[in-house]
Amino acid sequence: MNTSSAVFIRSAPDLVSCPEGDQPEFAFAGRSNVGKSSLLNLLVGKRDLARVSATPGHTKQLNFFDINRRWRLVDMPGYGFAKVGRAEKTNFTEAISRYLVDRENLVCVFTLVDSSLPPQKIDLEFVEFLVNHEVPFVLVFTKTDKCSPTQVQNHIDQFKEAMRAWTANLPVIVTCSAYERTGRNALLKIIDEALEPEQKRPQAARAPAKRNTPW
Repeated sequence: MNTSSAVFIRSAPDLVSCPEGDQPEFAFAGRSNVGKSSLLNLLVGKRDLARVSATPGHTKQLNFFDINRRWRLVDMPGYGFAKVGRAEKTNFTEAISRYLVDRENLVCVFTLVDSSLPPQKIDLEFVEFLVNHEVPFVLVFTKTDKCSPTQVQNHIDQFKEAMRAWTANLPVIVTCSAYERTGRNALLKIIDEALEPEQKRPQAARAPAKRNTPW
């Protein structure tokens, strides 16, 4: 897939403010400072699609981009961003939860995880939420240039082992580095295949029960 055009549509603070659900959407989520903006810019071949900030948590709303007039990329706020008031953080979390669970045209959530770190509690909680609510997702381990391939694989294996507490159906896993410009083709292939009517879309991992938002 070539990303011939990428156009910003709007920012939405909640589900009601989202664009019409007339195009398939692929959301990108992750802990603040996981390298999401750099990866999105690499994905669409633009330097400034998503703002790369030295301050974690810059994105505070759902940002929608039209890609090739065929699908939408959704840049989600980094979870774990705490520099807001308690009431605002509650509304922020509720808005994200409702989008993930109730957005009918959401095809897949690409969940970004820092591969240079062992499994982080907040990442595991977010993934468990997706599993419990049967939201299709792909695990994307970023920053593979920050440590050795052996360390990357060890952290991935640890993450998969932690997930086995909630599900036996592990998701597709992609590794990438915006710095080394790797992983782009694998992500675009997943999106391209999901857009084809005859292809199976990413499947949601299943859990026996649903829980409230843990993050």
